[in-house]
Order: sequence, then C-alpha cells, then structure tokens
Amino acid sequence: MQSVLARWEIIQHKLTPYLFLLPALLILGLTVFWPALQAFYLSFTRYEYDLTQPPQWIGWENFQRLWTDAVFWQTLGNTLLYLVCVVPVLAIAPLALAILVNQKLRGMHWFRAAYYTPVVISMVVAGIAWRWIYDGNGLLNQIIRQIGLSEKGIPWLTSPQWALFSVMAVTVWKGLGYYMVIYLAGLQAIPADLYEAAAIEGSDGIRKHWDITVPLMRPYIVLVAVISAISATKVFEEVYIMTQGGPRNSSKTIVYYLYEQAFRNLEMSYACTIGLVLFLGILGLSILNLKLTNQRV
Repeated sequence: MQSVLARWEIIQHKLTPYLFLLPALLILGLTVFWPALQAFYLSFTRYEYDLTQPPQWIGWENFQRLWTDAVFWQTLGNTLLYLVCVVPVLAIAPLALAILVNQKLRGMHWFRAAYYTPVVISMVVAGIAWRWIYDGNGLLNQIIRQIGLSEKGIPWLTSPQWALFSVMAVTVWKGLGYYMVIYLAGLQAIPADLYEAAAIEGSDGIRKHWDITVPLMRPYIVLVAVISAISATKVFEEVYIMTQGGPRNSSKTIVYYLYEQAFRNLEMSYACTIGLVLFLGILGLSILNLKLTNQRV
C-alpha cells in the first residue's frame, strides 16, 4: 500500500507542471498549431475563389507555380534587399545612440524618452504621417526645394527607385528606440572600472568603445541583428499604408504578396504556399539566433 501511494505521489509530482501548462497549450493548439497544420495541408491543395467548396489535392503544383512566379521572385528580392539595408543600420545605429544616451548628464532621461517615442506610436499613425511628409508638397520636398536640391522635389513613394528605400527609412526610424533600449541594458551592465582601467592604459574617447564596449556587447549585437532580420522578413504595415506594394511591385514584400493572394485574389492555397516558404526562412533565422547566442559570440 505504501509503495502504491509513493508511486502515485511521484506521478502527481511529474504531472503537476503539465497540468499548469495545459490551459496555455490548449489555447496555443487551437489558435496557432492547428491553423498552422491546416495551412501546411492547404499548400498542397487548390482552394481558391469559391471558398465554400472543399479543397482539392493537387500535390506540388502550387510550389511549381511559385518557382515560375516572377512577382514572387521580385518580392523575395525586395525582402532580401530590406534585410541587407535595414539590418546593418539597426544593428549599429542604436548602439551608437545607446552610448550617447548612457552618458551621466543632467536631463539625459528626456533624450531617452524622446528617442523611444517612435516605438510607442502606432504604425498606422506613423505610416500616415510619413506619407504626408513624403508627399509631393510635403515637408521633405519643401525643404529640398528651399535649399535648391531639386525644383520638382523627389517622388519618394511614386518612383520604383525610391519607394522601397522610403519605406525602409520608416522602419529604421520606428526601430531605433527599441533596439537602443536593448543596447542600453547591456551598456549599464558593463562595470565602470573597465573604462577607468582602459583610460590609464591610454584607451580613451572613441577607442575605449572599440576596445571594451564592442567586444562585451557582441551577444547583444547578435541578438539585435537576428531580431531585426526576422522583423524585416515580416514587414507589412509600412508597405500597406504607404505604397500598397507599388509602383510596379517595387516595394512589395513577401508578407504583402501573401496578403494580396489570400484576401484580394482569394487564392488561399497559393497564399499558404508562400507562407510556408516564409515560415522556413524565419525558422532558419531563429535557428541561427539559437546557435549564435549559445556560442555567446
């Protein structure tokens, strides 16, 4: 009898954590895992236009279509360009900004709040505001005309050459304060004694940050680079509000193309195929994040 009670106590002890996890697992299963499995299944079917009809199994046809879809490859190129241009800026500029606001000067907390303000602004509000700034008669073109750089101004959102980079600028502006806070937490964990010792050795000014700050901040730099890369692959709101993917698909990203196929063209199965490719890309970046952080670069 005592052995049975002892075994039951052991079983209860092992089951208790899972019982606490059960409500969250049920919610995640219904809202995340089950829809993900359905999307995976739909990527191998034809389910479009008349969504009242059941999906038809077609195998790899959606993937073959994706391989020959010129617009998909253009959106993939735009997304990769987003990664190449935005990630380095968001990995370096917020670190410099964090070093600046980490100085022990009077009123510095006001500067920290000012730099963080764009983070708490809704992307909808920010996108509309920047669309006005980028307008032909907007603030930016008014300044350009005043200083004589161009009489007509620059077509920031209506030119294929400028549209994507104009949207990138909003992403950078919105993310600077967020990543600055991450770097600021790392900077405040560095002992002041290290900088004092470096000053005695002749390492002062900008050089002390190269000798001490950058090596000690490498885990944070890797973290910010991976997080910003994942965010760049999922950019949507800026494109939707400011350019709608135009002109001529020049600012269309993978997520916006997925939205367009699913909710405008009602090609759900093809949208699920695009989503599966996007999922694999983000999964690769997440695995890279785990490997790099485990190595404590």
